Amino acid sequence: MNAPIDVKNLLPVWEQFRAATDIAPIRDEAHYVRMSEILEALLDETGGDEDHPAMGLIDIVGDLIEDYEAEHHALPETTGVQALKFLMEQHDLKQSDLTEIGSQGVVSEILAGKRELNIRQVRALSERFAVSAATFV
Repeated sequence: MNAPIDVKNLLPVWEQFRAATDIAPIRDEAHYVRMSEILEALLDETGGDEDHPAMGLIDIVGDLIEDYEAEHHALPETTGVQALKFLMEQHDLKQSDLTEIGSQGVVSEILAGKRELNIRQVRALSERFAVSAATFV
């Protein structure tokens, strides 16, 4: 996209989008909750389809949540796999107990870092453990 950006036409569209969605850098805990709800709704909308047009928006909202959490909910640096391992331990689960994300072999590959979680799996884990989807992203 090499065409110059027409800011005069962009700003009204941006203002309308921002007013309708409140998608912007997160300013407080209430906005954080709202953005988490938006992320969950977007994940539901995509139904795990990696090619869904909303995937770019999921990335943006996820990044905004991640930025806020890094500043306000600072936790030791962990990966989604580390979070999954922790939650499995806390809930006394074995790989074979996570059928919603795949076979025991798939779970094993994810835990070994040979395979990444996809959107459907992230959503399923988020629902199972009642945590933000951002936990696994």
